[in-house]
Formats: sequence, structure tokens, C-alpha cells
Amino acid sequence: MQNILLTVSYDGTDFCGWQRQDDKDGGQANRTVQAEIEAALEKLCKEKLTLYGSGRTDSGVHALAQAANFYSPLDSMPAQNYVRALNSFLPDDVRIVDAQAVAEDFSSRKSATSRTYRYFISFGDFVSADNARFSWYVPNYTPDLKRLNQYTQCLRGELDCAAFAASGDESLSTNRYIDNAHFFIQKDRWGKDQLVFEIEANAFLWKMVRTLTGTLVNLDKNAAPPDAMQKILESRDRTKAGVTAPPTGLFLYKINFDGTRRHI
Repeated sequence: MQNILLTVSYDGTDFCGWQRQDDKDGGQANRTVQAEIEAALEKLCKEKLTLYGSGRTDSGVHALAQAANFYSPLDSMPAQNYVRALNSFLPDDVRIVDAQAVAEDFSSRKSATSRTYRYFISFGDFVSADNARFSWYVPNYTPDLKRLNQYTQCLRGELDCAAFAASGDESLSTNRYIDNAHFFIQKDRWGKDQLVFEIEANAFLWKMVRTLTGTLVNLDKNAAPPDAMQKILESRDRTKAGVTAPPTGLFLYKINFDGTRRHI
């Protein structure tokens, strides 16, 4: 058996998230990325296989480089051949972009040292049609990059992130180790400025990145004082934070395997 690591990109708009959701009542199961790839693996390998993702993404959330591994019974098939083979069975909104053989004990979840997300925010008079599915359009807003990055200064190191966890989060601990969080401006394909929030951490609470994004944008829109984010963080109270930004702008950008292993 070969342990194969896949790098997966997907447009999450029409998916109910990453994780397979089997219908226990015998009805139609929700469409998920994991289920689509497992169906392609079954067609290719002629047996049911389990795909192990590095983490879950919610309904509507996208990925540029999700990581997932599976154990293949096709010992003679070169790893890179899985890219073309699986893509021939997959719908257009899921693509395998890389495949490589890894050690037998490698786990895309347990071997990951951090996850990096990027959240894309459009502003100005309009959002272009090609960005409408892949960004959060905030009208009547001109971001202050210096102020936004002042707010993010407190998002470093081991933190209790309870203020940014969605109701119903089942994590045993709300502590997370954040390596970096910052905003920057980039040009879209039409030359319009687009605001990007990037954050890297060992793991994330449910809807944590979207809540952080909504909170930070709200603070900036209201020109809150520089310590406003610090106070929200220290409160550990979700009601003190801002709105949860929509899933449209969120991308799982990269899974890192070469850093320092932190708790989950």
C-alpha cells in the first residue's frame, strides 16, 4: 500500500464543506469535497478508500492547497499519475494539483504544523463578477492598512481565542497558537485594490478566521482605538466581537509540515 499525499484546490461555493456527510436516513447525502474525491478514488482503485484531510472547511469556503492523504492499493502506479487520473473523474470545481508518495506513518492532519488562511475583501464602487464568488464585498469602506495591522499585533503566540469561536464549537480547548496575522493590499486582475487578511496558526476554532475578519473590519470602519482588539481578545466573550464574515472570501491557502509542532 502506498501512502499518497494530495494537494487539492476547490471552489467551495456549491459544497457543504470538506467533510463527508453521510445521510443516516438513507436520503441524498450533502455534497462535500471529501465525498467527491473518495468517489473518484473508488472509480480509479476499484474499491472504497478513506481520504484523510488536514482539516475541515465549512460550507462555501474555498481552498488553494488543501492537503489530504489516502492509502492506495495500486503499488505500481507513480504518485504523480494520480493528478491526471483523479481529475478525469472529478467535477470542475475540484482539482488535484499535486500528488506525492509519503511515509507510511504520515498523516495530513497530525503531521501538519500549521495552517494558513487568506481572506479576500473587495471594496469601492463595485465588485467585479469574477470576484463575487471569491471575496467579501464591503461597500462604503476604505480600509486603513496601518490601523488594521495595529489591531492584529495582539494576535501572536499562545492565545485563548474564545471570543472568536462560534456557538456550538466542540473543541476541548479554545487555546490556539497564532504564528502571524496581518493585512495587505493586492491588485485584482482588473487593477483594483483588494484587501487580504492572512493568518497562520496551528489550528483554528469553528468560524474563527471569519469572525476575526468581521471583527477587524468593523473596528477599522469605526476607527476604534489601537487597543480595541486586545480588549476583545482578553474578554473571551463572543458577544464583544464583531460579525462573522461570509464564507465567500475565505481560502485555505497552505498547509505547512515543516514548522514547530504545537498542540491541537
